[in-house]
Amino acid sequence: MQQEALTLWDSLKTVKEVFDVFRPEIILSLLIPFIGTCLGAACVFLSRRALSPGTQKALTGFASGVMVAASVWSLLIPAMDMCAPMGRFAFLPAVGGFWIGTLFLLLLDRIIPHLHMDAEKAEGIPARLSRTTMMVLAVTLHNIPEGMAVGVMLAGLAEGASEVTIGGALALSLGIAIQNFPEGAIISMPLYANGKSRPCAFMGGVLSGVVEPVGGFLTILASGLIVPALPYFLSFAAGAMIYVVVEELIPEMSAGEHSNIGVVCFAVGFTVMMALDTALG
Repeated sequence: MQQEALTLWDSLKTVKEVFDVFRPEIILSLLIPFIGTCLGAACVFLSRRALSPGTQKALTGFASGVMVAASVWSLLIPAMDMCAPMGRFAFLPAVGGFWIGTLFLLLLDRIIPHLHMDAEKAEGIPARLSRTTMMVLAVTLHNIPEGMAVGVMLAGLAEGASEVTIGGALALSLGIAIQNFPEGAIISMPLYANGKSRPCAFMGGVLSGVVEPVGGFLTILASGLIVPALPYFLSFAAGAMIYVVVEELIPEMSAGEHSNIGVVCFAVGFTVMMALDTALG
């Protein structure tokens, strides 16, 4: 009986430790990207027409720039800094994690049925899903690495990793929230234009971003396992995010009639994220 009581007490302490991890600043950083998606999806209540091709290219370019800058400044550079004792070979964990993240997203891209914006043919395993569902899945697919990136940073913060600061974690959360805003609009507005009601289109945009806080939450719960291999996990998230940019966002930004607006907005997004990470991190 005494042994059972001790076991129960140990379990209760474990539960308490789990709740102690989710301090206010960590919860806020976890929710900020999702709030950005919700605000973007809410644009469907303010506009009466679909986004123009130029606007879609601008928003997609901006999101691409933010993701590339976040991958470099918030993920890859810190990963290599953590491995500084390895000397000239400090790049190896970053290279390994980057490739694993890229191949992981390639696998998901081949498995999950999804439909990119303005595409006629779905990708992934054939499935009898509606066009709307597959469009939401397409955005959800590239929200996965973003949720993981925030979760990995917050896991390091929760475990007291000296290389991770609350400023750096907040900068990454804000940067992803900024690029989630146009993503929320990009998914909700076409859904409304395709015949969905405004509330239904809004919920489609919101649901596409739910994976981010859920993924981040699960990552933090596994922080004890993640922190010892933090450089690999940071670069893993970077590889996954770069895959999304190159495979999906840049082609969408460049599709159709030639335009420089996507490139200009890419540069704007890149510099905004770079400035955020430098100023707060």
